[in-house]
Amino acid sequence: MGDVAAKIKVMPNSPEVDLDDLQDRLEEVLPEGAKIRGFERDDVAFGLVALLPTVIVPDGAGGTEAVEEAFSQVEKVESVAVENVGRL
Repeated sequence: MGDVAAKIKVMPNSPEVDLDDLQDRLEEVLPEGAKIRGFERDDVAFGLVALLPTVIVPDGAGGTEAVEEAFSQVEKVESVAVENVGRL
């Protein structure tokens, strides 16, 4: 088994959300075995900016589901969606 890299789009619930703080909280809730290999930011509309972390997870049962679930439980996160996935 190898690893999988997934770019995940994390939408904050308002333009006023501190993205640096949100980024720190996303790193804190990562499930065991997952790691973040960088963040991008995407201007969505009307001042709303999405975070796009690239997450590395083991290629096994469940894939990115544990990461998606953990991210969606973070306060001030509106939605979580996998943008793309690829094997390393």
